[in-house]
Amino acid sequence: MLWLLLCAVYIPLGQTLDNGLALTPPMGWMHWQRFRCLVDCDAYPDECINEKLFRSMADHLAADGYLEAGYEYLIIDDCWASKERDDQGRLQPNATRFPNGIKALADYVHSKGLKFGIYGDYGTKTCAGYPGSHGHLETDAKTFAEWEVDYLKLDGCYADIDELQQGYIEMGRYLNQTGRPIVYSCSWPAYQEPLGIKSNYTVLQETCNLWRNWDDIDDTWSNVTNILKWFSDNQDRIASFSGTSHWNDPDMLIIGNFGLSYEQSKAQMAIWAIMAAPLIMSVDLRTIEPKFRDILLNKEIISINQDPLGVQGRLVSTVKKIDIWTKPILPKDESGATSAAIGFLSNRVDGYPYRLNITLSDLNITAASQYTVKDIFENTTITISPSDEIIVRVKPTGVVLLIATPVSGK
Repeated sequence: MLWLLLCAVYIPLGQTLDNGLALTPPMGWMHWQRFRCLVDCDAYPDECINEKLFRSMADHLAADGYLEAGYEYLIIDDCWASKERDDQGRLQPNATRFPNGIKALADYVHSKGLKFGIYGDYGTKTCAGYPGSHGHLETDAKTFAEWEVDYLKLDGCYADIDELQQGYIEMGRYLNQTGRPIVYSCSWPAYQEPLGIKSNYTVLQETCNLWRNWDDIDDTWSNVTNILKWFSDNQDRIASFSGTSHWNDPDMLIIGNFGLSYEQSKAQMAIWAIMAAPLIMSVDLRTIEPKFRDILLNKEIISINQDPLGVQGRLVSTVKKIDIWTKPILPKDESGATSAAIGFLSNRVDGYPYRLNITLSDLNITAASQYTVKDIFENTTITISPSDEIIVRVKPTGVVLLIATPVSGK
């Protein structure tokens, strides 16, 4: 439960997040990137935004191994609502596409062992033109709680940029007052940062469980790499604010859709894991190819992402157009030396794998005298000292993902 302390001493509204949620980066599924705002159910009966789609996705999350792997949230994005509030000023779903209402859909999702998320917008309208929460924050927070929502993504379209921070803080207060534990996903940096306004990450950390920092992800490799460039360029400013219960969010996983190759899909999964990013899929789970499903369900990559240390990994070096990312993870050995995840991300477009020779010492991984180094995708393991060379071959726009684990007693 989120607690709000009311007393004679003024407490800034931002200092209210204590809901015990999102202890590791949230994992789940969201409709937007794959299904956008398809509302013509006559033309797109199997893809339109309606309760049938979300019930089907809940079925697949529960039955196909996703829930078991940690993907516990099913989240509706924009375009679910009616264009008008009800006669009591409350949000209501489109009656044709959601004839049984949102509470019934939440009940169905919960019956599958999943948690239910929904989309709102702080502004006067959502990005797609549906009713926003501006002027209705308390009512909407109560409505979401009554529907037994577990996760709220609050967008920032059609809002005054100068009001965003305070508006999100206010919504967080009203969510607190409902007494229902709701993961709170904020978006105000995604509206400030592109304008050159540096968001207050101290307040974000105190207000939200996660926050979108930058551009919307699109189904292209160039968009993925643009997002990574922004994150690496700004890592010294933002990485320390990411951790238990509060996470930087580079946006959804687009693996299994149309724009990424198999190698690029492995790369997104690996680097999102190292960045401790929320793992929110957006793909048609009914038709996803097995090779892409296997990437999303890779337990070792998920364990990197969900590591209890909660450290956001960083870009530490670029060699011959190969970006090298590292992230400290458990386990530690008896001396306290941590393990490390290491991602080699190729920015090369040559038609062949590029060979790179590197040592753990080059990456400042030297706390133990010996390490086992496992290649996650190739499933090979070697034992080396920090000064021994590692040879990696990284495919164009691909990734090599290693885990270096200290050898006990060495």
